[in-house]
Parts: sequence; C-alpha cells; structure tokens
Amino acid sequence: MADYAARGESPEILFWVGCAGSFDDRAKKITKAIVRILNHVGMKFAVLGTEETCNGDPAKRAGNEFLFQMQAMNAITVLNGYAVKKIVTGCPHCFNTIKNEYPALGGTYEVIHHTQLIQQLIDAGKLSVKGGAFQGKKITFHDPCYLGRANGVYEAPREVIEKLDVELAEMKRSKAKGFCCGAGGAQMFKDAEKGNKEVNVERTEEALALEPAVIATGCPFCMTMMTDGVKHFNKEQQTRVMDVAELIAQANEL
Repeated sequence: MADYAARGESPEILFWVGCAGSFDDRAKKITKAIVRILNHVGMKFAVLGTEETCNGDPAKRAGNEFLFQMQAMNAITVLNGYAVKKIVTGCPHCFNTIKNEYPALGGTYEVIHHTQLIQQLIDAGKLSVKGGAFQGKKITFHDPCYLGRANGVYEAPREVIEKLDVELAEMKRSKAKGFCCGAGGAQMFKDAEKGNKEVNVERTEEALALEPAVIATGCPFCMTMMTDGVKHFNKEQQTRVMDVAELIAQANEL
C-alpha cells in the first residue's frame, strides 16, 4: 500500500491477509492461492505488509475490550491514512470485525470475504472455472461461524464449489444450523476445557460420515481444526481439507 501511495495511485482493493494468513504455515498456502487468483484476473490489489496488525478479534472474543479498541484504532488509523475503500479478507474473523465493529470506531469500509470476491469474479466473467482434478468428486463445505451465522454468507462459497463440477454434499448441521469447528471465540488460543469429546472431533466426524474427497472451508481457524480432526481419525489419505480459494487455484492450475 505504501508503494501505491508513493506513486500517487490507489488499488482496487486492499487484501487484509490476517495473522493466520501471515504466520501460520498452512494458512500461508491459502493466502498464496488468493493472490494467484487476483493476479490471474489482473486485479490491482495491495497489502499493508508490515503496517498490518491484528484487527483485535481474539482480544474482543476473549473479553479484553480495552485491548481490542487499542488494536482496532491502530488499524483504522492506518486504513484511513491510505483512504482505503474496499477490503477483501482471507479470514471470516477479520471480515466480521472490520465489517461490523470498525464503523463504530470510525472505520467504515466495504468489506468482502474472499469466497464472495471469487463468486463476483466468476459472475462477471473475469474468472472461468473448470473442474480439473476435482471433477466428479464429492466435496462438503463446513460453514465458518463468522461467515455463515454471523453474516449470512452461505451461498457464495457453495456456488463457487459447484462451478468445479463436483458433488456438493451437505452435512446435517449446515448453513444456519451449522456447527462450530471449536476455534471461535478465541478458543483457538487456549487449552481445551474438561469434557468427553473435542468439538473439532465431533464436527469432523459429521463431515467424514459423508465420505468426501475434500472438506472445504473458508477460514484458517476451521482449516486447522478440521485438519486435526481428519488426522484424529487417520483419514488423511482419503480426505483432504482445503480452502475454497485453493480449490479454484488448483483446478485452474494457477
């Protein structure tokens, strides 16, 4: 973004990478898939780079409102300094927080999730999708809580997946009745509480019951939890866990 500003230009969108997409080795692959898609369609985009900090979601969900407001105000100052108008995120937590909680603190932007952007690119004819290696395979989509129930985005990721010419199988608990992967509400960063079953094991069991080739998701937290669940059942050879952006990038050989 600093490079664009130095040239007196502004990009079409700001890609908010997020902490997981920046630092988690598995989530970095999702980031790269999104970037390959953006480059493929020739979209002018920028990232904040070292100026990007945590949006504050984990602090807020864990109950530290003071820390959240500090982190949010810091991010808003940077975004407003660059006069950012449109943001695409690789994470539903970033998406939800920037879209719904930043306006009250002075940060109002058009915010979309990467699955929505991919759907828009397909609908506009800028991105053509072929099934590739996934054609005819069975895929189930796990709804991230902050994408689905918190923001009502159910159809965009499914429409994108269906473009791959696959069999889209739904779990019993999906869409508005979706079930959490177990990482939301800052649970990602703390030890599990006492109980007889991990939430991600429960959710993965539900997905594996469909015997899918791929469990698709649109969230780096869900990616971690569902991957751990598949490993728990020793099903890594039969079922892969992939982000929607990775499916599109791989099918199109981007």
